[in-house]
Amino acid sequence: MTESPLNSALRIFEAAEANLVKLEKLWLEMESVIPNGVAFLEDSGYESNCMDFENLLASLPKIDGWKPEIYLLSLNEIGQSRLDAMEVGEIECQISVENQINEPAKLIREYRYTFDRKRRELVRDALQSAIDSIDEDLRDLAIEFEGESEIHDDVTRTSFDDLKSHVAEIDTLLGSEPRPSRWTDLHRHLHFGLLGDLQDIIKHDWPSVKSSIRKSLYGEKEPIPIEIEDLGSLVSSKPTGPIVTELNWEDISPDDFERIIFALISSEKGYENPEWLMKTNAPDRGRDLSVLRVHNDPLGGVFRHRTIIQCKHWLSKSVSVSDIAELKEQMKLWEPPKVDIHVIATSGRFTSDAVALVEKHNQSDSGLRIEMWPESHLERLLSSRPSLIAEFGLR
Repeated sequence: MTESPLNSALRIFEAAEANLVKLEKLWLEMESVIPNGVAFLEDSGYESNCMDFENLLASLPKIDGWKPEIYLLSLNEIGQSRLDAMEVGEIECQISVENQINEPAKLIREYRYTFDRKRRELVRDALQSAIDSIDEDLRDLAIEFEGESEIHDDVTRTSFDDLKSHVAEIDTLLGSEPRPSRWTDLHRHLHFGLLGDLQDIIKHDWPSVKSSIRKSLYGEKEPIPIEIEDLGSLVSSKPTGPIVTELNWEDISPDDFERIIFALISSEKGYENPEWLMKTNAPDRGRDLSVLRVHNDPLGGVFRHRTIIQCKHWLSKSVSVSDIAELKEQMKLWEPPKVDIHVIATSGRFTSDAVALVEKHNQSDSGLRIEMWPESHLERLLSSRPSLIAEFGLR
């Protein structure tokens, strides 16, 4: 079977990381024999390690055109540099010498940081796909075992085997990244494979694991480029002129449009367990989103409404009556369980006939409520969330 480009890339990253780990260990060994003070030593083992270090460093590939250039001081050079700094008698000179001695460790850490970030970028889409697949596996299993109470029965379904396979994919994709807190619990419950274990996976293990992985997917700590160095100088220039309120929807892809909607429902209070849905039959191959909308009534208690959001990045087309009918029909893909709220989010608009149809539907005795999120509605939502506007380059 022909190897996939992703699997080939993972093998290359694994080989590079193997050499990086060797380099990190070798430096720790070399660092341990460097004396604390002024000393003049001949150590053949240290000299041999220096040559091995250079070979390992040469094997590391560049990352975006960069890799560290490291000069290793001999033990006698270290002793002489420290002695020279002491004779000068200035603390700055001594600090400079110690920084030079520790420079290899600093550069190795910088390469490790860059390597880890680049690997996360490589596996991001595949991780998201595996998460989506596990969500789908668990939905299928929850439907199959709905109402079952024999928690000690074995779970013998194809979907459970698929679940194990997709979890194994995530394990491979994470590589040397730390595992989420409930990762061990998830594997233990997968191993035993009883109905009670499946219930724990659905209610506890997977929501925790998924949330942890998602937080690392899109680099929440990575900065957004800013065009100036000093905000004070920007304010001092007293800029004036008209304010653009419209967002640049044409600058984003359909996938980014879905990500924006997902970011909205993931960060908002009152929304739980956001998920991407798979296997949609939509002609534009867009993915639907699922989320629980939570209403806390002080008298009646907590109500959770299953909400399906269909994302339509339509710039030159308005959502029409026929589109509404087709989108309503697609809701059957996601039942059971029952869908309570159907949201149609679009970067375009709704025709007047479509608006009238939705209003008439919502006044009927149908158990399904339809909500329209046109461009104007989304712009109002995003206006109070400028960080999302900046992250997706909408302004």
